[in-house]
Amino acid sequence: MEKLRIIFMGTPEFAVGILATIIKNNYDVVGVITAADKPAGRGQKIKYSAVKEYALANNLTLLQPTNLKDENFLAELKALNANLQIIVAFRMLPKVVWEMPALGTFNLHASLLPNYRGAAPINWAIINGETKTGVTTFFIDDKIDTGAMILNSEIGIDPDENAGQLHDRLMNLGSTTVIETLKIIEKGNVSTTIQQEDAEIKTAYKLNKENCKIDWTKSGEEINNLIRGLSPYPAAWCFLKDKEEELNIKIYEAKLVLEEHSYEIGSLISSKKEIKIAIKEGFIEILSLQLPGKKKMKASELLNGIIFQETAKVY
Repeated sequence: MEKLRIIFMGTPEFAVGILATIIKNNYDVVGVITAADKPAGRGQKIKYSAVKEYALANNLTLLQPTNLKDENFLAELKALNANLQIIVAFRMLPKVVWEMPALGTFNLHASLLPNYRGAAPINWAIINGETKTGVTTFFIDDKIDTGAMILNSEIGIDPDENAGQLHDRLMNLGSTTVIETLKIIEKGNVSTTIQQEDAEIKTAYKLNKENCKIDWTKSGEEINNLIRGLSPYPAAWCFLKDKEEELNIKIYEAKLVLEEHSYEIGSLISSKKEIKIAIKEGFIEILSLQLPGKKKMKASELLNGIIFQETAKVY
């Protein structure tokens, strides 16, 4: 059985869950690579990645290259003398990096590949109304998320689940799948499956302002899936017009109510306790939202301090 010397590369909270599990299972992590520090928020304070925070707290050797082809970085990487690299939510690697370790470089991706290759697989699985998803480990090649697959594990998606909840369950599933993958590699009996290319493959596009905006003319199920799939981050949004004021609002939680009505699509109907938006086949009841400059709150809390006009609408 080959003794593994692992370099781990990752950046967000999702990657921390996997790294922590590798450490708990007594694998030798000889180095951690994460994104360079960058200023964030209103004060533009320097923010460490979640993986850096974990690496510092656990006294792990840490590298933060800005350029993955930099000769100094490559020399430092080589000096760590790893025979395996694990990538979780990092960035595209140059060939000189992923080819370096003798046992290769594998990635954990939060989808059942080849579906949902790309930046936001958890979000898009919910947005597209999938009933199942999962995780896949695969050896990296020179494209994004296309390499030969080692293992995959499947999980059902609850109809009321949001992206944050699914993220946490996939992090746990991913942790188990990475450990199973390490055991296979240790024993030297890895068999892989080549990803089949198909015109039906769905893509996990990068999230941006445009694809996070709610289109109220769509079906209630599509609108509700978009809200779930973008909650708690980055959040589905739309414009709210009330009293000649146009506000950019974020919606975090909603409920589909199927009901006939004669309201115009996008009309906002509010009482003392609820906010509903008229859609084709009923209403979207907004359960939690955020107005500009305010904190996220339940609709009932917001209605304690605000009264919407009858002409209020969203678009």
